[in-house]
Amino acid sequence: MDLEGAPAIAGNPIKRNSWKAVLTLAYQSLGVVYGDLSTSPLYVYKSTFAEDIEHSDTNEEIFGVLSFVFWTLTIIPLLKYVFIVLRADDNGEGGTFALYSLLCRHARLGTLPNCQLADEELSEYKKDGSAANHRNRIGSSLKFALEKSKLLQKALLGLALIGTCMVIGDGVLTPAISVYSAVSGMELSMEKEQHQYVELPVTCAILVSLFALQHFGTHKVGFIFAPIVITWLLCISSIGVYNIFRWNPHVYQAISPYYMYKFLKKTRRGGWMSLGGILLCMTGSEAMFADLGHFSQLSIQIAFTFVVYPSLILAYMGQAAYLSKHHSLETDYRIGFYVSVPEQIRVPVLAIAILAAVVGSQAVITGTFSIIKQCSALGCFPKVKVVHTSSRVHGQIYIPEINWTLMLLCLAVTIGFRNTKHMANAAGLAVITVMLVTTCLMSLVIVLCWHKNALLALCFIFFFGSFEALYFSASLIKFLEGAWVPIALSLIFLAIMYVWHYGTLMKYQSDVQNKVSIDWLLSLGPTLGIVRVRGIGLIHTELVSGIPAIFSHFLTNLPAFHQVVVFLCIKSVPVPHVGPEERFLVGRVGPKGYHIYRCIARYGYRDIHKDDVEFERDLVCSIAELIRSEKRGSSVDVMEEVEDDDERMVVIGTTSSNLEGIKLCEEEEEEARCSDEVRTSETVVKSPERLRRRVRFIVPESSHIDEEAQAELMELMEAREAGMAFILGHSYVRAKRGSSFIRNIVINYGYDFLRRNSRGPSYALCIPHASTLEVGMVYHV
Repeated sequence: MDLEGAPAIAGNPIKRNSWKAVLTLAYQSLGVVYGDLSTSPLYVYKSTFAEDIEHSDTNEEIFGVLSFVFWTLTIIPLLKYVFIVLRADDNGEGGTFALYSLLCRHARLGTLPNCQLADEELSEYKKDGSAANHRNRIGSSLKFALEKSKLLQKALLGLALIGTCMVIGDGVLTPAISVYSAVSGMELSMEKEQHQYVELPVTCAILVSLFALQHFGTHKVGFIFAPIVITWLLCISSIGVYNIFRWNPHVYQAISPYYMYKFLKKTRRGGWMSLGGILLCMTGSEAMFADLGHFSQLSIQIAFTFVVYPSLILAYMGQAAYLSKHHSLETDYRIGFYVSVPEQIRVPVLAIAILAAVVGSQAVITGTFSIIKQCSALGCFPKVKVVHTSSRVHGQIYIPEINWTLMLLCLAVTIGFRNTKHMANAAGLAVITVMLVTTCLMSLVIVLCWHKNALLALCFIFFFGSFEALYFSASLIKFLEGAWVPIALSLIFLAIMYVWHYGTLMKYQSDVQNKVSIDWLLSLGPTLGIVRVRGIGLIHTELVSGIPAIFSHFLTNLPAFHQVVVFLCIKSVPVPHVGPEERFLVGRVGPKGYHIYRCIARYGYRDIHKDDVEFERDLVCSIAELIRSEKRGSSVDVMEEVEDDDERMVVIGTTSSNLEGIKLCEEEEEEARCSDEVRTSETVVKSPERLRRRVRFIVPESSHIDEEAQAELMELMEAREAGMAFILGHSYVRAKRGSSFIRNIVINYGYDFLRRNSRGPSYALCIPHASTLEVGMVYHV
């Protein structure tokens, strides 16, 4: 089964994936996506009836809550997410930042300072209709306003970052409340004095074990956890059906909206405040969208519509049926989930519930990894170590630093609160805030990306937004009762994101302002005023045009430099994936005799950055392909682009994607590493010297190469044989004298601290230290 094609299922699922593959993904999604949503019956009724309302003999409260739960699950998870929001995928990827990335491409906004017009020619840009011109008048006006107004751009970025921070907050709070609620069921099977000493240690031990499992990856965890969720759903739905027929077969009548009216009329302010507990029935809904890149649209829709949704409705109706016939509550826990479970099976249900709660936490942890990876790639979060846990699926990742940070915060919340009420208030605010952000961004997507009538977008935001705003107000009023936690966490992460984004932008602008003109390079002549020695000098820079200032620093202070110089820029673009055939943008810097090239390696925010020797081989082959393409009409895609220095850039794919391109063969004394190409019909350019490492370019026989190009290929080949040196240029920014106090704090302390503790370029990890030279420059901004 090839899971890598899963994201593409949004367009035509049956064509791209067999039904077997789709159903397999649906099965896996139960263990990763729906664990959180399926465990909500553990704490919804208990949180709702905590203090604000009471369960009376008239049953108006319990039936009103059931009506709210039914319509909330129907309108938000089913109607909004399953049938609408999942269609707004960013070429198969989902989540808050995926929506923002989609808007950036259609309105030409961006968080990345080194974007180019050439990036808009990527097939991923065109696949989602970014270049479409059939935009209505209001959509064109909105697009123009976003492109021209810096204030609106910052507001849109701020909205996306707030949603992202709340997702991270949810990753802290959901594991705490899910596991704690499940473990609290032991109260019915032991003395209260014993329970209070067992509950907290057991919860903490389970949470530590949960986060320790994350390094196994989504694929393995999904197959491990899916049977647990299926067993849990079967369990709660069966218990629900039993309670309905055993206690109140007419409970289905409570789904009428009239009961919501009666509920609010009787309870008034208390009923409104209790909505903060009711909204927990849809916690985990955002995971359907955030984890879209791990699975597929169709698999998530099938799993929710035919398995999760019916099971949850039966579970809530069964609880309501039981409570409608039991009004004497001996303790405050008697309104909880376990009291409606038949006593004979209460212990096994407790065990299954604890396992299901662990699974429920997995959904938000996975979503947190995904969204932080996106933020980091788009320049809004410090670089972190990303471990790809599957060789077949790019979306399945693990971030160690984030994992252990979430664990510590989760333990702190659990130990600090020690009760479901405050945890529920905190988790509810985080959940509903993310949903509000998604609703706002979706209304823009409807106009700018789907090119629909603005009235449709207004209806969307009014219908779903008003529903969510009601829940948001009920959660926000409980600020002092736990709701302050997600706000505090969001402010911390928002500060980190803003400082990193601002510092990164200032650093790039300083690089641009201090870059060297091409006239200075031409004045030095082909020798650059120094001795050119054999080898390839690879200079890492963030610039996509011009000559970095660090290069002039080398020429001024070093007596010699390499015969071939490559300015390498590895950058992310606001699309989830960049095809291998569009990986490189290659061009010359200066005349041919200078042997200076620029290579821009482009990756999507979900792509794996190559960090092995294969990247070097692709890099050398892309330069060789550039030399060949200049002398033939060209089989590669050539794209003219006007840059500051009038550079001509050529789109060239990796060696594996360009089957008719030049191949690189490297032979050493003990072993030969070469392409599997048939060589009988090919022209081989050989090195005239006998070296320990022997390099050859294998050129298709159909390609005619003149003497000048052959000579240049020979020089490149000799340079590759001599070896490659890596020059990692680091530019640092400091606040200049006279800057404001806040600017000094942000640049000199905040950004500097994050820079020192973040990861460097991923490819730099595999570079031999003996071949590396790191040089830094300080800019005052």
